[in-house]
Amino acid sequence: MKKPMITENIQDYCADGVSWSEEMVPVSEQVRLRVITFRPPKPSSSPTVVFVPGWITLMAAWKDVLREMTKDFTVHYVETREKISSDVSGRVPYTVEALGRDIDAFVSRLSPADGRYVLFGSSLGATVVLDCVRFIRVRPKCVVVVGPNAEFRVHWWGKIVIALFWPPSYGIMKRFVKWYLRNFRLDVGSDRAQYEKYCNNLDAADPWKLRRAAWAFSSYKIWDLLPKIDLPVFLVSASKDKLHEPENLKRMAGLIPKCTVADFETNRGTHSAEMVQAMRRYLEKI
Repeated sequence: MKKPMITENIQDYCADGVSWSEEMVPVSEQVRLRVITFRPPKPSSSPTVVFVPGWITLMAAWKDVLREMTKDFTVHYVETREKISSDVSGRVPYTVEALGRDIDAFVSRLSPADGRYVLFGSSLGATVVLDCVRFIRVRPKCVVVVGPNAEFRVHWWGKIVIALFWPPSYGIMKRFVKWYLRNFRLDVGSDRAQYEKYCNNLDAADPWKLRRAAWAFSSYKIWDLLPKIDLPVFLVSASKDKLHEPENLKRMAGLIPKCTVADFETNRGTHSAEMVQAMRRYLEKI
């Protein structure tokens, strides 16, 4: 059965004059990913961007970034397999490596020349991007990561909740998760928009995929891989964003050999047009 397309007004997420297309791209025998491609109105010398958003993230969270980025970058916005938009047949893994293998398959299908594209990721997508550097076949110009997770902290009681979680009871579960984020993981006073964004993401998630992914991510750590990353990395951090653990980001930056850091303080800042402008300046330097 063909998976229905999501019905956002995608034109709202790109600059004036940009053309866009949407397709379900096969990355393995069992998985097809929703990919939205934005092409700027005029030819540009800027590298193509392969954009990997975070865990269950909706495109609306990236409206300001995409409006700025699509002015002069061709952007392939790739929704990973844990999202409700993916078309998955049978039982498949939802590990960080599995998501990275999908990105590798997509890039190989895209066939850019070595060094003529940028791997861009946020949160889980940033972790996936950093992890897949070790096996990606077509090498990017650089990696741009926004708030990558070095590990996914799940307390022992959280693992019990995941193991016992029954997806049809998701309505109750997501209310608990929203309460937990509001009271323990997010600074709602500094950036309420971040909390509202995560609530919208949870409302739109596929609970079956969410459960399998949460279990797969709960034991993941990337620390040992970071010193082996041999590409230039532009790490965008938010020092006031408790969810993405600023101290961990500092440690990650210290372990990645060719890392440049830009701090935008809040989640709102990392999702702004100014972040894209900083990325442009970084690309010009390298």
